[in-house]
This record gives sequence, structure tokens and C-alpha cells, in this order.
Amino acid sequence: MSAPTPGGPPGALDPARFVRLGLIFYGALAVAAVVWRQGLAGERIFAAPGAPEALGAAALGAGALAGAALGLGAVALSFALTEGTAFGRRLARALGAQLPALSVADALLLACASGLAEELFFRGALQPRVGLVAASLLFGALHLPTERALVAWTLFAAAMGLAFGWLFEATGTLVAPIVAHTLVNAVNLPLLVRRYGAADR
Repeated sequence: MSAPTPGGPPGALDPARFVRLGLIFYGALAVAAVVWRQGLAGERIFAAPGAPEALGAAALGAGALAGAALGLGAVALSFALTEGTAFGRRLARALGAQLPALSVADALLLACASGLAEELFFRGALQPRVGLVAASLLFGALHLPTERALVAWTLFAAAMGLAFGWLFEATGTLVAPIVAHTLVNAVNLPLLVRRYGAADR
């Protein structure tokens, strides 16, 4: 997840302001995506280029299931790295240090907002214009590290961008990467806050 940073390091913000800034940022990102692809380009933002004109319930359901499978796989990988390696624990501590003491409800709200908005922009609007690789690299750039310990987070974000983008093209629907991305954030963000966030420092 990309933590909003207006006004200084996220850890310096109180939880209410952190959530408010995050929702403003993600809201603006989502609106920009819809205006860009749906409004200006006149294309369906929830459909990949070349997707059938009408995606039925079966296709959308299959996309959601594929997204859930990818999301659960990413969660399992991150859990294995965090629990099983010193490198993973260091990265989790560095990420947690960027977060204020969010409630579970606020963490889930930001997880859903970021999963939706980032997929609308990077996969729904940007990828059809610049391609899978460039969109994924720019997605990684959104997660620029504020310290050396977070460089791996940027690389992981770029890799996940490739996975989300491939899923978008493979299923034809933005539902798939939205489900995957939101699931990853909805599991990992509350865990980071609870185990490594400001409340535990």
C-alpha cells in the first residue's frame, strides 16, 4: 500500500489526519482515472483493451476469484517472508514505523480506498496508454522509499504491479486486480499497524 505523506512523514501525523489525507489522495486519484479514460478517451475503465463489449456475471465472477487467488498468494508470501526471515521482519518494522496508531476500521477503510483508486489509475487508465511494464514501474515509483530499509518495498510494489497488470489483461476486467490489491492491503495493513505500528512503539 502507498502511504499518503502530505505534510510530513506519515508517522508524524495523528490517525484522523492520516486517514483524512489518505482518503483525499485516493479520491483524487480515482476521479482523475475515471475522467482520463472514461471521460476524455471515451473508453470503459473497468475493461481491458480488447475485452468483449459486454462482460457477463460469469466473467466478472471468474475475475473476482482470480483476483482473490492472487491476493491470497501475495499475502501468504509476505507472511512467510515476515515470519521466516530477518529481512522480512526488518522490512515490516520499517513499514510499521511509517504508520500512526490506526484503528482496524480505519486501516480497512484505507486498504479498500487504496486498492480501488490505485487500480483505477494504474491499471484502468494508465496501463492502456503506456503498457504493462511502464505502468508497473510507475506504480513502484508511487511507493518510493523514505529510507534505505524500504527499497525492497518499492521493488515488491513494482513486481505486484506487474502481477496486477497481467491479471487485468488476462481476465479482461479491472475487478480482478481490484480484488487482489484490496485483499493484500486489507490483510497486511491492519497486521502492520497492530504488530509494528505506532501503538507498539
